[in-house]
Amino acid sequence: MFWEALRLALREIRRNALRSSLTILGVVIGVAAVITMVTLGGGATVHVANQIKSLGSNMLSIRPGQQPRGPGGARQTAKSFELSDVDAIARDIGGIAAVAPTGSKLMTAINADANWSTSVIGTDNAYFTVRDWPLAAGRLFTEGEEHSGRMVCVIGATVRQKLFGAQDPLGASIRLGGLSCEVIGLLAVKGQATFGMDQDDLVVIPLRAYQRRIAGNQYVDGILVSVRDGVSTGKVQTDVERLLRERRRLVPGEEADFFVMDMQQIVSAVSGTTKTMTALLGAVAAVSLLVGGIGIMNIMLVSVTERTREIGVRLAIGAMENQVLLQFLVEAVALSLFGGIAGILLGLGTALAGAAALNVPFVFNAWIVLVAFFFSGAVGVVFGYFPARKAAQLNPIDALRHE
Repeated sequence: MFWEALRLALREIRRNALRSSLTILGVVIGVAAVITMVTLGGGATVHVANQIKSLGSNMLSIRPGQQPRGPGGARQTAKSFELSDVDAIARDIGGIAAVAPTGSKLMTAINADANWSTSVIGTDNAYFTVRDWPLAAGRLFTEGEEHSGRMVCVIGATVRQKLFGAQDPLGASIRLGGLSCEVIGLLAVKGQATFGMDQDDLVVIPLRAYQRRIAGNQYVDGILVSVRDGVSTGKVQTDVERLLRERRRLVPGEEADFFVMDMQQIVSAVSGTTKTMTALLGAVAAVSLLVGGIGIMNIMLVSVTERTREIGVRLAIGAMENQVLLQFLVEAVALSLFGGIAGILLGLGTALAGAAALNVPFVFNAWIVLVAFFFSGAVGVVFGYFPARKAAQLNPIDALRHE
């Protein structure tokens, strides 16, 4: 009985191909919109998470002052850190892979007639371990260069491109303000991080050189900590906060004059926000499925009216009500499923093009595809049942008299 109903449904769909195509358009658009939004949202979530993770491997960032309350929020001034704080963290806190002191200042780097405003970072070799940042060419600082504060530097790809173009920068000297600095290394390309920050736009010099020649003091602006794999960053963060409170002589209950940021927490927060927005957009897009279902119900009601005499003949020669109901219900579900399949193909194609245009990864989500296909079938059942029941309940005599 089912296969006969399916055969009749497909015959009717082919007979009115144009009307059937227009009928399922709402379902096609609804399914495509849901899949596109969810897929692009998933890709954006992965993209943002990867950008934040590229800042460092299991990294904690420690800064003096109070944590900014929002983008661009200023921190209150507080006592800077010292190298003894860095040594204490490395010595007294377990589960740490590397600790790097940092100082930074925006300066103009000059090579011949080319100049570029960039960030100059004063640190040691642990910085490259914490940031999980390999060299593309050259070498890192020697122990003698770190201790003596010699003006040597490792530059990022953006600085290399702005100052040297296609030339080899190794061994050349650049000027940072009025200071001459020999280029000994070139960092591998990292690309943009979250909020559009260019990670490759920097010049890294030994910390002692930065303190003596640029900052003019022995302070440390910030501390970067890399946590070993398998160790909880939350536990290390708590231990670091406790240690620094003791070293800065903060009494219990007193607000800290420093803050520790856990990059994994930032990843979780941003990913959660992106997923929420994706779910919201998917829900809004799903409304068009409802519109598509109403369109199917409307056309099926029209079809019942047009085929009243046909229904009357079938009932008169012995067809059961449930057979007529099944025929029209199968036709509605078939229309809806055809729309679902077309919508899935359109949605995946649109998501693929959108991912390429937005420069985010294409993340195929088999679950949302299955849900969209199932939901399109459910739309056919829900909105096709009423017209099918109306057809099944027609009086054969009245149906045969219908003009």
